Amino acid sequence: MSTGNGSAGQGGRAPQTPRGHDQPTARREWGYSRGWRLFTVIILRWLLRLLMGHQWQGKGNIPRSGGVILAPNHLSYADWPTVALFSYEYGHRYPVFMIKSPVFEVKFIGHLLYKVGQLPVYRGRGDAALVLKQAEQALAAGACVIVYPEGTASRDPDLWPMVGKTGAARLALTTGAPVVPIAHWGAQDILPYGSKKPKLWPRKTVRMAAGPPVDLSAYAGQRLSASTLRAATADIMADITALLAKIRQEAPPAEVWDPGVGGRVPALDRTDDGAPAPSGASRPEGSAGPRSPDPQSPDRQSPDPQSPDPQSPDPQSPDPQSPDPQSVGPPDALGAGPA
Repeated sequence: MSTGNGSAGQGGRAPQTPRGHDQPTARREWGYSRGWRLFTVIILRWLLRLLMGHQWQGKGNIPRSGGVILAPNHLSYADWPTVALFSYEYGHRYPVFMIKSPVFEVKFIGHLLYKVGQLPVYRGRGDAALVLKQAEQALAAGACVIVYPEGTASRDPDLWPMVGKTGAARLALTTGAPVVPIAHWGAQDILPYGSKKPKLWPRKTVRMAAGPPVDLSAYAGQRLSASTLRAATADIMADITALLAKIRQEAPPAEVWDPGVGGRVPALDRTDDGAPAPSGASRPEGSAGPRSPDPQSPDRQSPDPQSPDPQSPDPQSPDPQSPDPQSVGPPDALGAGPA
């Protein structure tokens, strides 16, 4: 099984680990080392399979090659190993996560993350927007990029997916890469959010499913305004929620939890900063709009049974390919889940 897709940077070499006074300087070109990726597979693959059980579905929905965005719900810090194993072992794709930059400052761990092509997301820095460029480079090179649309673990009292951030939608509409929704349930039993002590015994099983790529055709050719990105994000979150409803065999709540207001709001009924939108706020013309997920038919195609926040961009920004560093916002909006 391959540990990568296509060449890594120039000649397969990973860029040197950035250095700086307070935190590393973001590298400007994406790449990875095949040798280091193989090392992580040898060390982690069997360890993760030993620590947790899995029930997987939807293998045929994950493309075997080419750039793809996997968009999972976020339950716990135990998400990343479960999603990583699902992506590599089941989907045959080495995962590239967007991870908050402090993790890259940890000795050896940071060096390893750079070597295997993971993407640091910086907060409050002029080079914060570089992660979007690096993610675009990774997708262009055929990588499987993991973006948590919620940006942080769910604060919904019943752990349903929250209002999403716009990073995954922006990447998808900018690059044309498909967004495959991923839903999983069980990681919160291994390591509840906020806990530092994993519960490994008795051995827990994580159920996970991949759905068909989210249909974002309604937004093709539209300017990447804030309203367009929010509508596309709502479609992504609706597909994730529908998959999770099938796994849990429960009906999701009619309204979505918005951490910006600390409560549930109607889909799309919010402003750029998470506050409720004014009554009668308009939606982008041609938008597919939020979909009410049916727990009995969560995706447009049945999965194969065998088988770490940029703010919403300025609507006046004319060039979605070159996001203004000031409009990128904090890491959570970029989908920097693991931290």
